[in-house]
Amino acid sequence: MTGEWPNLGLDLHVELDVAEGLRTGLERALRAAVRSGRLVTGTRLPATRRLAEDLGLARGTVRAAYDQLIAEGYLTARQGSGTVVALPPQAVPTAAAVPVMKRPRHDLRPGSPDTSAFPTVAWLESSRRALGSAPADAFGYGDPRGRLELRVALADYLGRARGVLAHPDSIVITNGYLQGLTLLAGVVGGTFAMEDPGVPMHREAVRRTGARVVPLPVDELGARTDLVGGLDPDAVEVTPAHQYPTGRTLHPGRRRALLDWARSSGNLIIENDYDAEFRYDRKPVGALQGACPEDVAYLGTTSKTLGPALRIGWMVLPPRLIGPVVDAKLHTDHHTEHLGQLALADLITRHGYDRHIRASRQRYLRRRDRLRLRLADFPVILTGIAAGLHALAVLPPGGPTETDIRTAAEAHDLALGYLSDRRELPSTTQGVIIGYGRPPEHAYTAALDALTACFR
Repeated sequence: MTGEWPNLGLDLHVELDVAEGLRTGLERALRAAVRSGRLVTGTRLPATRRLAEDLGLARGTVRAAYDQLIAEGYLTARQGSGTVVALPPQAVPTAAAVPVMKRPRHDLRPGSPDTSAFPTVAWLESSRRALGSAPADAFGYGDPRGRLELRVALADYLGRARGVLAHPDSIVITNGYLQGLTLLAGVVGGTFAMEDPGVPMHREAVRRTGARVVPLPVDELGARTDLVGGLDPDAVEVTPAHQYPTGRTLHPGRRRALLDWARSSGNLIIENDYDAEFRYDRKPVGALQGACPEDVAYLGTTSKTLGPALRIGWMVLPPRLIGPVVDAKLHTDHHTEHLGQLALADLITRHGYDRHIRASRQRYLRRRDRLRLRLADFPVILTGIAAGLHALAVLPPGGPTETDIRTAAEAHDLALGYLSDRRELPSTTQGVIIGYGRPPEHAYTAALDALTACFR
């Protein structure tokens, strides 16, 4: 296509001051738009005929203004490419540069799966099927609980894979775990007991809703649920299948104690089941929610199974919380986007989700075994069960400290997690949190080399 592209119909907002003439006014308006950065380099301008019609000017006036700005270097015109903004002859004022975090050469931070292993082909196929069969209402505003197709698929999957008692009406789709947690904190309010060590962002998010956070200590048997009665919280958030970051599973006696507390007090348990599908030594422990659906809000997400970028999470709620949480969701963002939900529903119902998890389980098991062998000759202790995407290496007294490892890791351009950063309660225990799930497969060996160099 050549010429001025008259059929593109490009829109251009112009503040036109004609006090000194039409052409001069148009030149000044366009020049100011480029100088201010409103029209950035490479922006295509409307054809002269189109802009003349929009502004009620003669086409020759617009062409003359364009020619003048081309001569000054603000615009450029090429046959077949139209008229576009060129580099201005003087510096354009811009906002202060946003600092960009430097990506480490070796990344073993916890909290993410290997996103290079995302099931792109299966997701694309599910997306095509979902988009091709999507009803018209999928492109409009929807139920704050989320698409029914996904809620039905999740009710089946969670019951089958995690022992969750779920009806589609009790499920609310969220933009990841954090939104679910903050919605519950806003609805329940009061005091939240949260595991320590735990996730600092989660504690901060709850505090920002106005709720109070009290630390719930964690030891080798998991969260100290025997202390819950003395803390007198309105809600307790726990990761019973695989505690972050210690890797412990909540002891059966403590599970019973926590459920007894919820039944007797009528208060809420928030079950964070963030990576429970990844148990390597035996079948995963069933969800708490299956034993007490009236008092447990079960939260899950695709952030660890597929990837954080999808921003798809879910809550299975006790009946008394469904209405208030749905109302809070409605007035927060109305609903989570639909097309990703439909694709996930297809992936689950066609068992592509199960196949991906099984393949991922084998891959992460091999990585954990390699990590364990690499650290066998060093004075560190890997705690917790064989599960998840991270491992906690506890540093013994008299050996290297977290400060020593931080210094060495910086020298090797290696990113890790550290136990002290996840605590609010005082403790002398130090440790390194190793996210073996994060690196792409081709980068894992080099990351382990850097890690062992730090311990060495």
